[in-house]
Amino acid sequence: MNLFTRGASSRRPAPPTAPQRSADPASAPAAGLPDPALAALTGDWMIDPAHSRIGFSVRHALVTTVRGAFTEYQSRLYFDGRNPARSRAEILLSTASVDTGVEQRDAHLTGRDFLDAATYPRMRFTSTAVQLAGPDVYRMTGDLTIKEITRPVALELTYIGHVTDPFGYERAGFDGTTTINRSEWGLTYNARLAEGGAMVSEKVRLQFDIAAIRTPTAG
Repeated sequence: MNLFTRGASSRRPAPPTAPQRSADPASAPAAGLPDPALAALTGDWMIDPAHSRIGFSVRHALVTTVRGAFTEYQSRLYFDGRNPARSRAEILLSTASVDTGVEQRDAHLTGRDFLDAATYPRMRFTSTAVQLAGPDVYRMTGDLTIKEITRPVALELTYIGHVTDPFGYERAGFDGTTTINRSEWGLTYNARLAEGGAMVSEKVRLQFDIAAIRTPTAG
């Protein structure tokens, strides 16, 4: 998959539910090998912004979870169904686009205490390796850069399925997640609770819900 962008609204209708994959043991791929059926998906794709989300969740005040997303981003993704090791991804996010549904909280997150969007307008993930981890599960390692600090992370990506919708779009879905310690990227601000705990958890879970559309072949 390649170059998918979130920003402008999309009016493409929601795709139908992907067909269920066969449970016939004879049709299952051998352990440690990609499903041969995925070879047809090899190539460049682009994200469907109306059905995708790049988000995060973090424990707040010990008892609640705050969820948010980045609403502006550009990415490149190439998927190789024959040889997953050749797959690659790059995601460039606008730090000012963070949205948790609360304007005051968003302003705090984009301010100097956290992302400092005025000084560091972008954060980036660039893959360095991809391998098959299990049936329909891929492990993607890469470099995550926040506030000009780059550290390695690993994503667990699950292939959800593919389908051609009634409008002729060929679609594929992937879900991914990883957990980071925010202080390793210079996000060290915190307030303490009267009980002694932190107001904001050190651990942040990043979530990638990707619905991709195949890029038309030039010519």
